Amino acid sequence: MIFITAVFQVRAEDAERWPEISRAFTDATRSEPGCLWFDWSRSVDDPSQYVLVEAFRDSDAGAAHVQSDHFAAAQRELPWHLVSTPRIINAVLDQDGWSELGEMAVPPRAGD
Repeated sequence: MIFITAVFQVRAEDAERWPEISRAFTDATRSEPGCLWFDWSRSVDDPSQYVLVEAFRDSDAGAAHVQSDHFAAAQRELPWHLVSTPRIINAVLDQDGWSELGEMAVPPRAGD
């Protein structure tokens, strides 16, 4: 899979509305057949910073994503709401989903 994490520094005046501003792009991407997940999180330290964690089935799915009409629309529209160019980490991984973090394994609880 292709695993991507990107950090978006959103203009302070748009930070509260970022989920709404990016909604069309988010929904369209999530509906792509090769999209495994496309999830936004907001920094607890900086309310203007959002982190996007996304994954695509393979390089064909990633290529389809960046060649889509909704990606082109996002390229035109979203930068107007940003302070700086997003930073990204992009990696190809030999897996198809999340692994468990064994070091933080939840112990069995009485009654479970």
